[in-house]
Amino acid sequence: MRKYFMLFVSVSIFLLAGCTDSVAGEDDKHNLTLAHNHPTSHPVHSSLEKFKEEVEERSDGDITISLYPNGELGDEREVIELTQTGAVDITKVSAAALESFRPEYSIFGIPYMFDSEEEFEEKMNDPEISETIYQSSKDIGFVGLTYFDAGMRSLYTANRMVETPEDMAGMKVRVQPSATSVNMIEALGGTATPMAYGEVYTSLQSGIIDAAENNLSSLVSSKHGEVSKYWFYTEHAIVPDMLIMNNELLEKMSPEHREIIRTSADVANEYHKGVWDEAMKEAKDEAQNEMGVEFHEVDKEAFKEAAQPLHEEMKQDETMAPIYEMFKGDDSDEES
Repeated sequence: MRKYFMLFVSVSIFLLAGCTDSVAGEDDKHNLTLAHNHPTSHPVHSSLEKFKEEVEERSDGDITISLYPNGELGDEREVIELTQTGAVDITKVSAAALESFRPEYSIFGIPYMFDSEEEFEEKMNDPEISETIYQSSKDIGFVGLTYFDAGMRSLYTANRMVETPEDMAGMKVRVQPSATSVNMIEALGGTATPMAYGEVYTSLQSGIIDAAENNLSSLVSSKHGEVSKYWFYTEHAIVPDMLIMNNELLEKMSPEHREIIRTSADVANEYHKGVWDEAMKEAKDEAQNEMGVEFHEVDKEAFKEAAQPLHEEMKQDETMAPIYEMFKGDDSDEES
């Protein structure tokens, strides 16, 4: 049933977009659709509202954006495919969801790729690095506009304690549906269970899974802290959210409007840093003091050592080796 509903939605959006463009004609006016899977209370939604505001103000209303949150237009894979065809114009998805479309995005799923959020920001703010990633999908219908920091991902469990990779033996851990995420948890000692994000709460509650890995926001925004009482600072990955756009539409726009889209994306990126940091402080406070979640440190060096085979494997991969080198630079020679 969902399949036919999504087909109806796709056709409806595509026809609406076509009508909008035909009416606008020479005026280069656009009513764009922007889909994402977060609730309106999520900081990413606030950042997307900022993007919408900037685009509409800078274009004097010639470009308008309609936001569709909460997965209203489909899950992440579905909205990526809709963006490829142009049925949806712009989409915010996790980088993990993009790796099945372009392997370059799998770089973010390698555990301990970045030693800190500061290092991640430094790399992603390097135009040579970011544009290489953003343009990698141009030949399949979409390009990246910017990224939104999604924080460092750590492990949280329903009722098990973790200090070293050995403690994860037999632990069923929910991961994003991506090969890199599966390999990551397997390397760190657990049993990976790919699962849609919306199923995590009930799966933790019922014991289908023992744990999940995500950022602090997930404890509060999706109430995972109600069924997971232990948070462990593995800080094993930084997997950003990516804002992507249908490439054909972007190239069809006037140079002025293309610049407005890209400038507005940069503004939204900067704006997001503030709202994200504040949201994470509030999330930890609420999880700890209202939900009763306990926060624990782990033997991070042991986890980093367990992850090294994945680094070595990527350095030997013909496609990914140049991407790895671009991110790690001279550091790659120092790793064991």
